[in-house]
Amino acid sequence: MEKSEPAHQSDHYFTDEERAAVYKSIYSRRDVRGQFKTDPVPDDVLARIINAAHHAPSVGFMQPWNFLLIQNPETKKKVHDIFLSANDEAAEMFEPEKSTDYRKLKLEGIIESPVNLVVTCDRERAGPVVVGRTHDKSMDLFSSVCAVQNLWLAARAEGVGVGWVSIFNKKALKQALKLPKSVTPIAYLCIGYVEHFLAEPELKSAGWRDRLPIEDLVCFDEWGNMNKEGNEGLYKELSKR
Repeated sequence: MEKSEPAHQSDHYFTDEERAAVYKSIYSRRDVRGQFKTDPVPDDVLARIINAAHHAPSVGFMQPWNFLLIQNPETKKKVHDIFLSANDEAAEMFEPEKSTDYRKLKLEGIIESPVNLVVTCDRERAGPVVVGRTHDKSMDLFSSVCAVQNLWLAARAEGVGVGWVSIFNKKALKQALKLPKSVTPIAYLCIGYVEHFLAEPELKSAGWRDRLPIEDLVCFDEWGNMNKEGNEGLYKELSKR
């Protein structure tokens, strides 16, 4: 009898090289703030990155996202001013010593990056009742975040850096970008080629926070149950990462 083809060699699986490329994009992706170069991002590269975002999963195939490119320097300046105001407010929320450290952090590249792009979520796109959103109205927001992650990983594969700026007064940002009432900004992204990608996340390198051990974050059947019995192999593999 002819032997069946091993599962790992079927058409459903990537080759070792393809799989390694996916994980390389995941593990080497960084939130870029201060390493942007002035080189423009070619149209074909930017189109591939945006199309990758558009192929993200979405609740009820709602596709609630839009992609707003910020090209006018005056608009970038207006957005940057909104960031500066919010960033000053944020600094005051920390204890004095931590506030001093916070103010030293570079948390955006709005002016420096050649491309600013806003991923939004139109919460009324598919009507009042959406498959999969009937009991959790926030699923459209989560879908838009999936689009951001697709974009980010595709950009990394293209050698393009992305920085997510989240420190804004949302109402002020919506007014500046003239967003309709039903549309909410999900991610303000700074995009461009970079001098280098950092070996570690910038906040980790700056001593702000360390990465949590993954084996401390996995539990079974109910919250807090971290009994390793029967899962020793999994924990051993997790600890290798």
